[in-house]
Amino acid sequence: MKLKIIHTNDVHSNFENFSKAASLIMKYKDENTLLLDGGDFADFKSIELQGTRGLAAIELLDSLGYDALTLGNNETFNGIDTLEYMATRSPFPFISNNLQKKDRTEVNGVVQSTMIEKNGLTILITGSSPDLGGFNDGLGIHIRPYQEAIIQELEKHDGRYDICILLSHLGTQADEELVKEIKEIDVVISAHDHQLYTEAKVVNGTIMNSAGNYGEHVGIVELEVEGSSVSLLHSETISTVDMEPLPRIQAILQKNKEKAIEVLSRSLYEIERPLWHDVIEENPISNLIADGLRDMLQCDIGLINSGIVNAGVFHNLSAKKLIEVCPSPLNPTSFEIQGKYVRHAIELSLDVQVCLADGRGPGFRGKFVGRLHVSGAEVFYDGKNVSEIRIDGKPLDDEKWYTVASSDYLQRGSGYPSLAHNRNEHYLPEELKDVIRIYGENPKFIEKAYENRWKVHSEVKIKTV
Repeated sequence: MKLKIIHTNDVHSNFENFSKAASLIMKYKDENTLLLDGGDFADFKSIELQGTRGLAAIELLDSLGYDALTLGNNETFNGIDTLEYMATRSPFPFISNNLQKKDRTEVNGVVQSTMIEKNGLTILITGSSPDLGGFNDGLGIHIRPYQEAIIQELEKHDGRYDICILLSHLGTQADEELVKEIKEIDVVISAHDHQLYTEAKVVNGTIMNSAGNYGEHVGIVELEVEGSSVSLLHSETISTVDMEPLPRIQAILQKNKEKAIEVLSRSLYEIERPLWHDVIEENPISNLIADGLRDMLQCDIGLINSGIVNAGVFHNLSAKKLIEVCPSPLNPTSFEIQGKYVRHAIELSLDVQVCLADGRGPGFRGKFVGRLHVSGAEVFYDGKNVSEIRIDGKPLDDEKWYTVASSDYLQRGSGYPSLAHNRNEHYLPEELKDVIRIYGENPKFIEKAYENRWKVHSEVKIKTV
């Protein structure tokens, strides 16, 4: 018996591409097709998702007849409440065999596996989610060992299915190791590390495929199932670039965008002074974030790169404006680091080319790295070189360990590699845009954001616009 699998993964709410992918899906889909997603479809950088608590993503997938989705890390990034809101309202299963709430109870609406009948075949589909380490607790989740979880699902359903498909959001390297250990998996749809296979590969008898990212490709795997034998007939991973957008997807997006804009545009509060932004020059919105982080995490130093902000905030603040200004789902993060590594990063921040470098990295949704902004510190320089750094009025000690309030982006060393030499990191569940929201209505912090921390010769305050 024949079975066709059409799959996507790591779309990350790139809906313009997905509307083209949808046309490709409808072109190749038939009555013997399973339509699956390997996770990270729902990226909450999207206004459509923020304004509908993720239901826009479900409507898009359901309109094409998706049979199942596994949970990637991005499906959890808007909090466990939003995940449960989506999962309990989805007509197709949200699958994860190893993701639980942090109290070890099950996530409402999420199933460990599902059984689907297609063309006379009984298909077991299970899925595994990635372990985010120190982020798990802040997100309100617990991740069980995926090998153990997969084996439990295989044993639970032993003898009741003809073919087993794993939707894996673990990464292709982990998947290749996994299929060497667990031979009962027939097919792995691989995701998380954005690998693009031009066609499926067979590893230790298991068929594997991965369709890249951002909706730029759609994977197709055609199988022959005879008794306990599953063989690969044909596979290809097709580019969506030349496809026309599917009108029904565009209509769903437009409807949900209008709904989201109405919800998210409601003013949260008025801004007392304009919080303007610049990638290179010291600016009040980046200072506000540095100050807010330091206060929130109670550290010696606040440190943030201006590239995590895309624009300033003027007149009033809304949820929509927050998403536009600071779309990166990065978390307030504290860590300990020696002064010499802070010094090196700050000195590097004087280099315009460093500030204008591509800021790409996990969770980053901006364009440039940007200059470092500090709180609890003063940086004295001559325009080209740093002459002195003071922390709470005292010279920076290269060997001393300082506590730093920052983001997980900088904690990993993204943009400024020396900052990766840290220890004892701790993450909060809030996002950086929440720091703007919390401290942007505090007159004390607004006023303080206008105080220069980078000082050249005579001191002046940041100009008001």
